[in-house]
Amino acid sequence: MQKILDAILADELDAIGSLDVPESYRGVTVHADEADMFSGLETRDKDPRKSLHVDEVATPELGPGEALVAVMASAINYNTVWTSIFEPVSTFGFLRKLGGRHDLPYHVVGSDLAGVVVRVGPGVTAWKPGDRVVAHCLDVPLEAPDGHNDTMLDPQQRIWGFETNFGGLADLALVKSNQLMPMPKHLTWEEAASPGLVNSTAYRQLVSTNGANMKQGDTVLIWGASGGLGSYATQFALNGGATPICVVSSPEKAEIVRSMGAELIIDRSAEGYRFWKNEHEQDPREWKRFGAKIRELTGGEDPDIVFEHPGRETFGASVFVTRKGGKIVTCASTSGYMHQYDNRYLWMNLKSIISSHFANYREAWEANRLIAKGKIHPTVSKVYSLDETGQAAHDVHRNVHQGKVGVLCLAPEEGLGVLDHEMRAKHLTAINRFRGV
Repeated sequence: MQKILDAILADELDAIGSLDVPESYRGVTVHADEADMFSGLETRDKDPRKSLHVDEVATPELGPGEALVAVMASAINYNTVWTSIFEPVSTFGFLRKLGGRHDLPYHVVGSDLAGVVVRVGPGVTAWKPGDRVVAHCLDVPLEAPDGHNDTMLDPQQRIWGFETNFGGLADLALVKSNQLMPMPKHLTWEEAASPGLVNSTAYRQLVSTNGANMKQGDTVLIWGASGGLGSYATQFALNGGATPICVVSSPEKAEIVRSMGAELIIDRSAEGYRFWKNEHEQDPREWKRFGAKIRELTGGEDPDIVFEHPGRETFGASVFVTRKGGKIVTCASTSGYMHQYDNRYLWMNLKSIISSHFANYREAWEANRLIAKGKIHPTVSKVYSLDETGQAAHDVHRNVHQGKVGVLCLAPEEGLGVLDHEMRAKHLTAINRFRGV
């Protein structure tokens, strides 16, 4: 592995294809025999630092249409948190169903990467060893007709590193070649790795015709607007001529979205919203108080679109506050996936709930293109080493982070990998916004 890393650091990428691929590599794993380790604990008490390991794992065999990538950096997504606490189900069920190489007693996790292609399998013509790439996380074989209009509808569609093995929190990763995209030249490895999953998901949720199909002038309520998904949703809203209403949980997070250009901000901790009276019953009075706050900020308008990802805690309020004929676009459910809402406010006002689960290749490509053009920027706030991945996932689980939390894999330090320094200088303030510098 060291010779491959040396070639990358020396920018001798043409030599990559002639170097030996190691028989094993470091990967962040969960173990099948520990899947019940958190039984009986509340979700908030389950600790990723106890379940995520850094192991030496065997390099998988490369198949047709696949690529093996030397991973310079990766990032934490909430699906890594789910995997680490074995919720809502253990990911080993996914791996057993997939079978073959993927069905192992360990799961190498991670759904983001930036790195360099080291090998391609038979049939791959678009990529070659030495290419600098990022990867999106849609793994789809496209054998069924269902996926040929929108690959997200393919019955065998999976999320790489969550529903497949050999993910991106590792020194090497196995991907399908149609997951690869060019690495933006003005970004470091850790910056380029961080947008993948959340940027593509936010693009599909808000911009795509498969999502909310956001237009200029729309009012968009964005939950967790300084977080992984929300930070990109806020950028897409501002970039696309919409007006975001950014919901955050602290003055510090309010300042982050304000610095991005958002003007309408709700600090839910300061307002003290309590949408649930108890574990079983919501409080419509709080929905109405929340709706009144939105109208106060907008001059009487309700949101055309609600960007939902907290789930159980907020969904009833989201359905209530959406304007007549508006759209609630939902994914993730980080506060719980058993949603409750008053259907009268949905059906009698012709509102729509649109589900979203990542993005198809075209949507991911367009989202990455906007990053490469400097229209949308990475939101890295903190970077950990591969050995510290458990702590990085713990930060995300406890929501003590902002934006995205990066992880260095092969990269020995932050700040490496930039090719276009002139473009970087132009956008440096925006690139560093979530770092607080």
